[in-house]
Amino acid sequence: MPEPLMRYLIWPLVKFLVAFLIVQVIVAAMNYIERRLLGLMQARLGPNRVGNEVFEKITPRSLHRFIPGGLLQIIADPIKFILKEDIVPSSSEKVAYFLGPMLPLIPAFLVFCLIPYGPPPTFVVTHVNVGLLLILALTSTGVYGIILGGWASNNKYSLMGGLRSAAQMVSYEVPFGLSIVGVLMLCGSFDLVRIINYQADHIWNLFPQLIAAFIFLVAMNAENNRTPFDLPEAESELVAGYHTEYSAMKFAFFMLAEYSSMIVNCCLMVSLFFGGWTLAINGYGLTTGVLRGWGLAGGILGAVIFISKVMLFMLMYIWFRATFPRFRFDQLMDLGWKWMIPLALANIAVTAVVVLLGLQFNFQGEVVLSIAGAAIIAFTLFLLLRPRAKVIHARRVSEA
Repeated sequence: MPEPLMRYLIWPLVKFLVAFLIVQVIVAAMNYIERRLLGLMQARLGPNRVGNEVFEKITPRSLHRFIPGGLLQIIADPIKFILKEDIVPSSSEKVAYFLGPMLPLIPAFLVFCLIPYGPPPTFVVTHVNVGLLLILALTSTGVYGIILGGWASNNKYSLMGGLRSAAQMVSYEVPFGLSIVGVLMLCGSFDLVRIINYQADHIWNLFPQLIAAFIFLVAMNAENNRTPFDLPEAESELVAGYHTEYSAMKFAFFMLAEYSSMIVNCCLMVSLFFGGWTLAINGYGLTTGVLRGWGLAGGILGAVIFISKVMLFMLMYIWFRATFPRFRFDQLMDLGWKWMIPLALANIAVTAVVVLLGLQFNFQGEVVLSIAGAAIIAFTLFLLLRPRAKVIHARRVSEA
């Protein structure tokens, strides 16, 4: 087989398929873990029955207490979606109705080709010098599937869910993108591998870009329609929102796209602000060079570090869902336009000053940015939480 074909087609395709299968396993596992943890946090039972009889027959009795109950629920759910009747509304726009679940799913899968899971070259599927730009371009197209699904169903409740998603997701794309600008100014590259290596040689971008990390965290929750920003779905209401008219596997595709996008955003959070697969500060520790020097074992260790960080943020999604109530829609939009975007612009301005002064590559510049970020966040919290004077409206007393 020719060397270019093997290097640029076959080997990247094999790595993508492996990464794709691992991601689907993580999606299935997180679905089960989320339902179990939500049951624990809310003092109720999650899935705890499916598969118990099977494991009792194939495992020794001494191991039964180590096997979590209902573990085969992650297999039962896909079988249920496949076997359920697929109902298509007679008055729906058929082509757009079928495209709706596909549009959020395909970009989420393609993005996994661009994420570095460990030290290059083995654990990097496709090394692109503008990888972050491509990821932002692909993930931003997922909103079209939600809008299309809500409109094509020809249901006013689905349409309302689609319109809410259009306003929410398009609005939070702005602070989501602006929060990354400060990282790009410090690292000087769209290449995720170089961004991770920069953090290993200096300090995690979480500290000099504290504001950006906070904005990115809030915006990625809103982008994924997760609590407390699940206005497009509103799953606790009488109807489910934009996917009300979807059933069987088409409904499952929407959920699969949501969980895949959650993993993508967690991977970006880890890569941009938490050092990726490295555990190093100022060049000391498990840098990319150290891990590559250990060969395949170092690569596997780096991938384990990366996936562990990603799983911590996936658990954060579950924690938020069990803790916070849903925002009102006006509160949601106010938070995005009146607070997140000005904060992101202030962070860009401060970072630009530090970069122009030539301090971005030394400890002094990182300390300046960290202090400035903490001060801006404290001032913002003061504005949000300050006591406000109560306006007492006098009641008009009519004359007798």
